[in-house]
Amino acid sequence: MQSNAPILITGASQRLGLHCVKRFVAAGQPIIISYRQERDELNELRELGVQCIQADFANEQGILDFIAKIKQTTSSLRAIIHNASLWIAENGADASAFMQMVNVHVLAPYLINEHCASLLMQSDKADIIHITDDVIRKGSAKRIAYSASKAGLDNLTLSFAARLAPHIKVNALAPALIMLHPDDDENYQRHAMAKSVMGCVPGPEVIYQSLRYLLDTPYVTGTTLTVNGGRHLK
Repeated sequence: MQSNAPILITGASQRLGLHCVKRFVAAGQPIIISYRQERDELNELRELGVQCIQADFANEQGILDFIAKIKQTTSSLRAIIHNASLWIAENGADASAFMQMVNVHVLAPYLINEHCASLLMQSDKADIIHITDDVIRKGSAKRIAYSASKAGLDNLTLSFAARLAPHIKVNALAPALIMLHPDDDENYQRHAMAKSVMGCVPGPEVIYQSLRYLLDTPYVTGTTLTVNGGRHLK
C-alpha cells in the first residue's frame, strides 16, 4: 500500500487519528494531518516527518483556507481520510452547535473532496474514506445534531463514490466504542461494553486495520464498513 504520495488525515492529533498516523508512518507512508489546536503530541508527529497543518473546519472560510494550504503543500494525494469530528452539547433553541457540527462533518469533507479530487487523480491508486459513527444506524435522542451530521457524511460516501469511480474509491467507516476516555468510570464502562455482543473495548488498532483493508482492496466502493463489535445484533 505504501505510496510516495501522502495520505491526508484530518483531525489526527489525538486518540484514533494519532494512532493511525503513527502506524502509517511506521509503514513508510508519508502523511499530512490537520489539527485544530496545538498539543504536545504534534511535536512528536513533526519529528516523525508528518506535515501538520492547523485548520478550523467550523466555518467555510477556515475550510477553504485549509484547502489552499494543502494545494501549496503537495501536488498529489494517495488518499483523504476524513477523521475530524466535533461534538458540542446541544440546545434545541440554538442552531450554532448544529451548524458547527454540520460544517465539520459534512461541509468540510464535501469541499475538500471537491477541491482535492484533482490531487487524488495524480496517484495510481486513490481513496477517500469518511469516518462516521455507528449512531447513523438508528439516530440518537440525546445527540440529534451530531447524529444527523454524521449521517450526512455517510450519504456523501454514496454520491462521491458514484461520481469519482473508477479511479477514486470512496468508502466509510462507522465505529462504536473503540476507546474509552480516562475519566470514564467503571459503571459507564460496563454499560458501554454491554451494548455489543463482543463485550469489549478493542482499541484503535482495529480502525487502522479497517483503513488498511479499504485502502488495499481494489473492488469496494460506496460501502460503509461498520466496526461496532456487533451492536446491531442486540
